[in-house]
Parts: sequence; C-alpha cells; structure tokens
Amino acid sequence: MKKVLSIILALTLTVLCFAACGKTDDAAGNDANSDFLVGAIYINSQNDTAGYTYAHHNGITTAMKQLGMDTAKQLKIVDNIPEDTEQVSKAIDTLAGQGCKIIFGISFGYIDAFAEAAEKPEYKDIIFSHATGYKSNDVNFNNYFGRIYQARYLAGIAAGLKSLKLQNNNLGYVAAWGTEYAETCSGINAFALGAQSVNPKAVVHVNKISTWGDEAKEKAAAETLINTYNCCVIAQHCDSAQPQLAAANGKVFGCGYNSDMTAQAPTSHLTAPIWHWDVYYKLAIETAMNDPAHFMEKVGIYYGGLKEGFVDISPLSENCEPETAGIVEKVKTMMVNGEWDVFTNVKLSIDANGNITKNTEAMKDNKGADVISADGNTYFAYNTETGALEAVDGGKDACDGVIKGSMNYYVAGVVEG
Repeated sequence: MKKVLSIILALTLTVLCFAACGKTDDAAGNDANSDFLVGAIYINSQNDTAGYTYAHHNGITTAMKQLGMDTAKQLKIVDNIPEDTEQVSKAIDTLAGQGCKIIFGISFGYIDAFAEAAEKPEYKDIIFSHATGYKSNDVNFNNYFGRIYQARYLAGIAAGLKSLKLQNNNLGYVAAWGTEYAETCSGINAFALGAQSVNPKAVVHVNKISTWGDEAKEKAAAETLINTYNCCVIAQHCDSAQPQLAAANGKVFGCGYNSDMTAQAPTSHLTAPIWHWDVYYKLAIETAMNDPAHFMEKVGIYYGGLKEGFVDISPLSENCEPETAGIVEKVKTMMVNGEWDVFTNVKLSIDANGNITKNTEAMKDNKGADVISADGNTYFAYNTETGALEAVDGGKDACDGVIKGSMNYYVAGVVEG
C-alpha cells in the first residue's frame, strides 16, 4: 500500500512540476512582450458601434487578445483624425513618443504622412503599416488590403435576387469615391457583376460623395438614390451605417459594409461585405514583436481574400430571397477553390435554380470598350492624361495590379450621378 501511495505521490509531483514549468514559460513569454506597445490612428471614433473604424478597432483588439496582450495597457489610439497630412503626422509623433513599436493607419489619405515618417532616422525601429494605398519601402513600411471585391460580388447576388423579386432593376450605391481609386471602383464593378449574374437587367446607380467619414453626406446620398432613381437596394462603400438607416426609412433594402449592419436596419438589411481584420493584425503584431527585422520579408504587402478568411459577407438576413444562400455558397466555393474569380474573361449567368453558366467573353466598360480581352490575357485601363484606353503591362499576371491600382472605369450597367 505504501509503495502504491509513493508512486501516486511521485506522479502527482511530476504533473505539478510540468504544469508549473509550463506556466512559468507562458508567464515568461507574456512578460517578454508585456512592454510592446501597438499604436493606431483612426479616422472615426474608437467607440463606434458599426462601420469602418469599428471593424478595424475590433480587428486590432481581437488580434491582441489572441496574442495574450492587454489592450488597455498595450494599445495606444489617436482617433477622429481626418485625412490631413499635418494632423496625421502629429498623431504619429504622439504614438511614437509613447513608445509604440508598430503603428497602424487605417485610412487611404494617411499614406503620405506614413511614408514620410517611415523614412525618418529617429523612427527607423518603428513598423508603419498602412491600410489600403500603394506606398511601401523595403524596411519598415507596408500596406495591407484584401480581395473585398469577392465579397462585394456575393453581396451583389443578394441584391440582384431581391431586385428580381421586386421587379425593379435599379440598385443604388453610395460611394466615398468613384473611378479615382481602384479600391472603390473595383468594388462597385464587382457588386454590379454579381447583381447582373442573377438579374442581367440590373443597373447600379452610383452617388459619389467625394469624402470619407461624412455621415450626413452618406445619408443624403442614399436618400437621393431612393427618391430620384427609385433604387430598391442601397449598397455602399463608405464608413457609417447611415445609408442602411436611410434604406430602412425609405422602406427599401440594403447591403452595408465593414460590419454586419442588420442590427442597425433589421427590416431592410440583406448582408454586408465584411473584413476579418484580425487575420492581418495578428500576423503583423506577432511578427513586429518577435522578428521586426524581417517584417517586410514575412508580412510585406498583404492582400488576402475569401481563401484566407480575410474577407467574407455577414450572415444573410431573413430579408434575403430564399434561394440566395444556395447560390452565394456555390459562387463562394468557386472563388475559394480558385476555380473562378470576378475580374476574368468568364462571366457567370445564374438561374433561379442555382444553375451556373460560364460565358467566355470580353469584359466591357460602360462606354462599350473592352477592358479585359476575350482571351483573358490583356487588361486595360484609361490613361489619366490622354484619356486613351491602354493595355496594362504584365498581361494576365497584371490582374491584381489592375484591381488594386489602375482600374479606373465602370463596367457595363454602372452609371454615376
């Protein structure tokens, strides 16, 4: 009996020892990074409950918690910063002065301030990470974005099916910007192509407000689309839920952006293209903590999509047509598997039973010009100085570059104004 008790005691002590050792290692790991500070500059408030800034803030805090970090102590925020280089630079100085080792800027117009800060000798040990945009360096400055156009195509399917049900081909789109930025016009085009895959007669009316973060303009633009163009679904590429509130007040339907806006407009919201920003933020913060010297090598220019779980659509609401879920899932699977993608020379036609037909043809813009060749090997964009349509260098491999940087046209079926 004593021998048995001795064995049990020895095993118990061994287990406790391993547990203690494991706990000590974890504690040591946490202690090693407990002084690592993350900085973030937001265009709107960190206390927003929906929309663009909310989505980024939620992504950063979620990632930090996944890494065992204390967001109350290790996250420093300067919010409500407009796209003004001087104000952004001051915000950067504030966060750098607080000791932040990586600083995120979430708005396109922060780009010049971030580029300048990254080149300052006194900031050489800080990682500058800029959402959207196109500038970077080889040492401590990157940009990150994703294939949100894939999610917009799926949202377009939901909108197109609703328009068929209502026998109203007019869809509205509140856009911060239009063809000036590939980020915005590629999203508009993808939404239109998704809608047209189920409703070939769908027309997307774009109301551009030429600014980010102006809730009053976002609301007014949506109301104009409803009252002037008889739009039955309001989509958006802007920061707040105001277009969805306008849709609900106008007794039409809507597709939000950045976060699930069903809570804001329960009687009208269909779905929203959303980001899982934590996927990127976890990678970026973890790399900056553990291997900052190789940040650009390991993280670099980030561009994830459905396949990486970086973008998606929010759960379809009860306002969607019954066949929406099945059709969306089929198309989503095609994109995740690499079988098909939005900006190719293959156009999808989908019937009410979810049968998908692939049509190989040139993609045309709303002026009737070919912008993707019928063989899928040539992509075009308009020369901003001459106005001429020119082939983009790189052939078929230029696809991502076009979507991210040089796409400056609307596809057929999109009208602005």
